[in-house]
Amino acid sequence: METLAMHISNGIIDGPVAALFAAVAVAAMTLGVLRGRRDLDDRLAPMAGLVAAFIFAVQMLNFPIFTAGVSGHLLGGALAAMLVGPWVGALCVAVVLVVQALVFGDGGVAMLGLNITNMAVIGTAAAYLLIALLLRVLPRTPTGLGVTAFVSALVSVVVASMGFVFQYWLGGTTDLGGNLGGLAGTMAGAHLLIGIGEGLITATTVVTVAKVRPDLVYALRGLRPASVPTVPAVGGVR
Repeated sequence: METLAMHISNGIIDGPVAALFAAVAVAAMTLGVLRGRRDLDDRLAPMAGLVAAFIFAVQMLNFPIFTAGVSGHLLGGALAAMLVGPWVGALCVAVVLVVQALVFGDGGVAMLGLNITNMAVIGTAAAYLLIALLLRVLPRTPTGLGVTAFVSALVSVVVASMGFVFQYWLGGTTDLGGNLGGLAGTMAGAHLLIGIGEGLITATTVVTVAKVRPDLVYALRGLRPASVPTVPAVGGVR
């Protein structure tokens, strides 16, 4: 079942495809640095460090998916997108993946571009698109924020897993005998269950932060309703 892991090991995808997605990952991270610098302020900078550390710590904890015969852990794309935004969030997840590959051997170093593309780029982007949509429909209450976090996390995990299926279609080293649909179904089913765990962790964390310090939740600051004008800060109160 190791070939079903989101952290792709060396040898699962061939060299040319791995090199292609390494270039994609570098380009995406460069864009993330350039765009993320616009968002960084005295609140977001330390928050980004905390988010990266939290994702790293929680990814060390696996929860079993008995029906699929695998285990899952937090990917962190939706959590990072909600707390620090899509650009800085993708960088946070990428940093975690690099440390895990280089220090703990979780995912092949040669496959790092593939893993960053799936989990840091695709996962975070899919999550933030859903967050932007749902927060324009749902009320900005703890319940609405929790539903947004849960749904975006669940969907982002499944979408990220489909990135692996696409990459395997391009350069998988084992012949599936034309059964790519079976691989897609297996990946989607397993990661749907993993996404439920991810959604619960993400919703709990985001709602807890929002209740204590709503100003630290990027999704609440960066996605203001179009019909409500922004009130400038006066005397330290927004």
